[in-house]
Amino acid sequence: MSLRIGDQAPDFTSTDQDGQPISLADFRGKKVVLYFYPKDDTPGCTAQACSLRDNYTALKAAGYEVLGVSVDDAKSHKKFAGKYDLPFTLVADPDQQIVTSYGVWQEKSMYGRTFMGTVRTTFIIDENGIITEIINKVDTKNHANQILN
Repeated sequence: MSLRIGDQAPDFTSTDQDGQPISLADFRGKKVVLYFYPKDDTPGCTAQACSLRDNYTALKAAGYEVLGVSVDDAKSHKKFAGKYDLPFTLVADPDQQIVTSYGVWQEKSMYGRTFMGTVRTTFIIDENGIITEIINKVDTKNHANQILN
């Protein structure tokens, strides 16, 4: 499944880093930065999360809610968010339902080995749940600027 700009963002319900239920529908009426990343506490994912953390005030001022999604569980998210003082919500997707519905769970290769994994992608979703932008080429160190510009 390939989502495009103008499509309705697929709704989901899961848990956040505190084990609390969270749904995309909870954010109706707000703009959402929904970013998918491969794994908690890895170099690229940490750089990306810290870019969003360091520019969180500007993102909030622009009207965005930030949600990060990976296939890590809530416990891993809690540790990652605490270690880097992340002010936004991390959504656990250990059964790969969200990454699959957004089309970011794909075959990847590294060192000649192929495997299934999350392709780093960010969806900007408007107040009505419509995808207004898709960032496929994420600059992990400057991701907040990609969103704000």
